[in-house]
Amino acid sequence: MNGRILIAAVNMAWPGVAARVLVCALIWAMLPGPARSEPRGELKRVLMLYSFGREFRPWSQYARSIKGELERQTPWSLDIQEHTLLTARFNDPGPEEPFVDYLRSLYSRVPPDIVISIGAPAARFVQKYREQLFPGVPMVLTVVEERLVNRAGLTDNDTVISVQNNFKAVFGSILQVLPDTKMIAIVIGVSRLEKFWLDEIKRELRPFESRVAFVWYNDLSFDEILKKASALPPHTILFWGLMSVDAAGIAHEGDLALRNLRTVANAPIFSYQEAFFGGDTVGGPMHSIAESSKRTVDAVIRILGGTRPGAIKFEPIQFGPPKYDWREMQRWGISESNLPQGSEVLFRESTVWDKYRWQLALLASVILIQGALISGLLHEHRRRRLAEGEARQRMVELAHVSRYAAAGELTTSVAHELNQPLGAILTNAETAELMLGSSAPNLQEIADILADIKRDDQRASEVIRRLRSVLKKTPFEIRDIDLNQTVREAMGFVGDLARGRGVVLNYVPASSELHVKGDPVQLQQVVLNLIMNAIDAVSDADVRHGEISVTTVRTGARAEVRVADTGPGIASGDLKTIFDPFFSTKPQGMGMGLAIVRTIVEAHQGRISAENQPSGGALFIVGLPIARGSARAA
Repeated sequence: MNGRILIAAVNMAWPGVAARVLVCALIWAMLPGPARSEPRGELKRVLMLYSFGREFRPWSQYARSIKGELERQTPWSLDIQEHTLLTARFNDPGPEEPFVDYLRSLYSRVPPDIVISIGAPAARFVQKYREQLFPGVPMVLTVVEERLVNRAGLTDNDTVISVQNNFKAVFGSILQVLPDTKMIAIVIGVSRLEKFWLDEIKRELRPFESRVAFVWYNDLSFDEILKKASALPPHTILFWGLMSVDAAGIAHEGDLALRNLRTVANAPIFSYQEAFFGGDTVGGPMHSIAESSKRTVDAVIRILGGTRPGAIKFEPIQFGPPKYDWREMQRWGISESNLPQGSEVLFRESTVWDKYRWQLALLASVILIQGALISGLLHEHRRRRLAEGEARQRMVELAHVSRYAAAGELTTSVAHELNQPLGAILTNAETAELMLGSSAPNLQEIADILADIKRDDQRASEVIRRLRSVLKKTPFEIRDIDLNQTVREAMGFVGDLARGRGVVLNYVPASSELHVKGDPVQLQQVVLNLIMNAIDAVSDADVRHGEISVTTVRTGARAEVRVADTGPGIASGDLKTIFDPFFSTKPQGMGMGLAIVRTIVEAHQGRISAENQPSGGALFIVGLPIARGSARAA
């Protein structure tokens, strides 16, 4: 800024200070100002007069805003000089003439182009001494409450930007926000201005006296006010009016008094001044600093541009829409639902959603997508399990049909196995009958005959039991079985069939028990199908020495059943398709036997393979997992 800012705070109670300040002012005036980044027009001298002090809120906030906007909007270079009327802060300030003399000495030769007074005491001062100090200089009297404007002292060279306090609206909003309020303690000082407002507030609050009790702290020192504010009864609020000087005669600079009050108070603090909002008070209807600054700067620029001050008229500035501090609302448990209509809530603390909205949205999208994928996979898994269950059921039914088909081929073998014990039973029964008809029967021989009959009956019963187990339609049931015993029972069905076709059937079990988890009936069917296929292959080949070898062995963690024959083997082109459904090398075959075998083996978590032996003939190997308990024992 090309101009210079002169700040001189003069206490009229000490007239000697004026001379020293004048010397400082002259030295400061001789110093060069900082260079502007870009040139402006002619120099305009602006004098700003404060009512209480440069750092005394709320007027200090208005002054900063006006200066900032003026420097930003003006087309001229500005020399802004600031002075403070400290006499407004004292009950017995002493004479004002020394301050008048001081200002006259500064501006008698080079008067300012415009005077801006901030607050009612400054407006009163410049109106009273204008002829002595600034004759003919235009004045803008701003931030003056309408009731304190001296209309009679206005000239055509004055513009007024006034505000209007509506205490009924302020206290009405307080009781709406906190409807349970029982007492309101009002903090206000004892300067002449504060005494005026004390009377005005009391007059406007008379309609509320039947609803709430009012306590006035104007007759207390500020230390006493702090003590009382720290021990207020429930449902009490504090109203901050103004505190320039307390009942003990102590002046309070800036907003330190309000900060101290907030620190100790056990009740929320309200005010109608925006300068105190944003850290110390809850909020409510208040005057807008920006609106007053805007009107003031507009008037100053227009006047400096040649407009007659008396032609610039403004209506008094009313309270703006209520504003509330979210932090104070949280501190005192104030619900937003109680706020007046049109209220604005400021200083909300950012939630996690506010800070990381896009990240959380992306994360939620990923979770939703993953959830959908998992849901789809679970659905597919369920469908797969149902399909597997249905396939297993179809396999059981198909295997049952296959067992019935195999039973037809085993009829001769089964009949032979039954005829032997039944014939022995008949013979033994006839012999016992003859012996019993003799005069002296040998009871020991008869007992041996009865034992033979019992043994043959058990043998016949076992044949029937095994046949029933093969033909019986049972659900797929997994249990711990000995694979050696399962293979042995299956071979019992086909022994006579093999002998009838001239085929030698050998069985070499493992040296130890092979425990596997499986369905015994279905595993028997696997062995039966493989052996019967081998019998067909050997007998159809018309070999001289037809032989089938069945062995069980343990290979690592698997138990294997190996079925080898001396037949012609498997064509090399058929090795890959031999287990496919409907593949058969028999003229009358359906091609389902080996397909069923593979399905049963795979249902038991096993595998089956087929290969040709180097010496001739085919070899089928069925591998099944060893049961866990058996694997640990091994």
